[in-house]
Amino acid sequence: MGVIKLEPRCPQRIDGMAIDPEPNWKFDALLSELNSLETKLSSPTNVPVPFAKWRPRYFSNGKSSAKSCKPFIMRVFEDEIDDTDSEGEEDRSLVAATRFNCDAIYLSNDSDDESTFKDQSYLMDEMRIVEGALCELTHEHHLEDKEEIRNKISTLETDLRSGSEKSTSALTQVEKYREARNEMDRKLDTQYQRKIAEALDNHLTTVQRNHELRSQIEERKIRSDAAYEEAKRREKALQEEKIRQEKSKAESEARLRAEEAKRAALEAERRAVKETAERQAIETSTRVAARAAQVEDAGRQMNANSAKKSQSASNVLWAAESALNLEQARIQKLKEVDEGNQALRLTYNKDLSSYEKLIGRLIRQISGSTEVVREKSREIIKIFNDPHCPQSVMVAAFAKLVVSRCTSPNTDAFACGHVIVLVTSQVPHAMDLLLAEFHRACIYTVPKHITYSELAFECEEAYYQALGYRVIDRKLESTKDYLTRLASYMELYGALIQTEVQGVQNTHGLKEGWAWIARFLNTLPANRYTAVALSAFLKMAGFALFRKYKSQFMKVLSNISNNFLQELKACEDPGLNATILEIQSYLEDKRFLKEPVGRALQSSLLSTVTIPDGPDPDYHQSSGRYY
Repeated sequence: MGVIKLEPRCPQRIDGMAIDPEPNWKFDALLSELNSLETKLSSPTNVPVPFAKWRPRYFSNGKSSAKSCKPFIMRVFEDEIDDTDSEGEEDRSLVAATRFNCDAIYLSNDSDDESTFKDQSYLMDEMRIVEGALCELTHEHHLEDKEEIRNKISTLETDLRSGSEKSTSALTQVEKYREARNEMDRKLDTQYQRKIAEALDNHLTTVQRNHELRSQIEERKIRSDAAYEEAKRREKALQEEKIRQEKSKAESEARLRAEEAKRAALEAERRAVKETAERQAIETSTRVAARAAQVEDAGRQMNANSAKKSQSASNVLWAAESALNLEQARIQKLKEVDEGNQALRLTYNKDLSSYEKLIGRLIRQISGSTEVVREKSREIIKIFNDPHCPQSVMVAAFAKLVVSRCTSPNTDAFACGHVIVLVTSQVPHAMDLLLAEFHRACIYTVPKHITYSELAFECEEAYYQALGYRVIDRKLESTKDYLTRLASYMELYGALIQTEVQGVQNTHGLKEGWAWIARFLNTLPANRYTAVALSAFLKMAGFALFRKYKSQFMKVLSNISNNFLQELKACEDPGLNATILEIQSYLEDKRFLKEPVGRALQSSLLSTVTIPDGPDPDYHQSSGRYY
């Protein structure tokens, strides 16, 4: 709305009343001024009658409809119109006005009381100007109220929007909280169920552990009772054995006395013969002298032959002196046990063949399962401790049957090694008898080798029999069959050496295996027989030897590669090619780093097959299969 300026050309006040109102008045001040003006006009003054007003006119706040019909005339300059062009068309009001002046009225500056008006119309025109200003102010007030209302409405709308947004965000947060609470409840339920499952599992584990402890305690009690009973049986057996030995001693003394009587009779006869011979000696002195010369010549010739044979024997036998001494001691012990067993068999009333058959059946049932190995070992030890049969006979039978078992097809050498270690840990002297049986069956378990010599052997057949060849139907077995048996013996020997059972000491373990391979490489020559023996031994015991001796064993393998293999290749024997390739691949592929198949026993028996009673050697069980 444009700014209106009035340009008065008349006095400022008439009779104490302001003709031109102040432009900066407020609306309430303006109303009060107008009311005071009406009051003064209606009161008796010195103003002439035309200016007297009999009915006062009070101005309201702009809501009254009684207004002057005559427009309010004012002067508006053009330069002020240009300043208000930017405002809205609603607020703009331009009125053509005539110049407002007070030339016709004479106003004296000397005194306010001396004022006269010549024309009443001029005062009426002034009243209409005030009413126009009042309307204009009322209109401006209305516009300000509208603007204020609009501002309040926009403020309320803004508050409403912000309130709705806050409520929406609050609802969203509540929904998220509910989802998080549900997720937390689900997690807590899962965790609670997991704790319940763990507690149940722990409880079951504790119950099972207690049950195992009870079973172990009961088993220990049973074992202790069995051990006590076995100790009693052993005492009884020892007493019976002493009685038998005393009887045998008495019988032997009687025999010795009879033999002494026989010897005395023979000596008497010899004396008689000697006397007759002395009588005849004088007659035949010449014949005796001639025969003596012939006998001396024959003796010299025999001494020369024996010297040659002893010299050739030193070149025939290849072995370390310590190994030969051990072999001789073990075989001597086995011979003594065999002789004692023969005497026991003659004096023993009970047939012992049933026990030997039972031991053979148990050995045939050995398989690569921990349960089977322990069960068969316990049963064999139980037979050894049986007071109704002599232990030495059963131990000798066990040693012979175990060694002969390795030549059967599909024999589990590692399982047999475990059984041997478990049995010999309870009966230590059984190991010497078993090794003696090994030395009898295969000379390379000593180790030793024999080369052919015409002076040492009467024929080639005797030489092959000394190596260990079998005679079947009055014929020697083939070299292929002999090498197959040799490999079987060496595999079982290697499996025995590397066997380690927790809590049990192997009296012929890796230490003896290290001594064996050192003696083998230091004394034995490289040929077909020694190559097969070495290959079978490394196949079974190489992994365990490397794990214990590390770099020392690597030096042994280097010696085999650089020396033993080169000597084998120098033999130019076509039958050695397969064995050379096998040893060479073992070294190049580093098979000694991999555990042999079957070395680790199974935790449980996968399948069980019953073995009928009987000594049938072709019916075997190994790892739950028939052969």
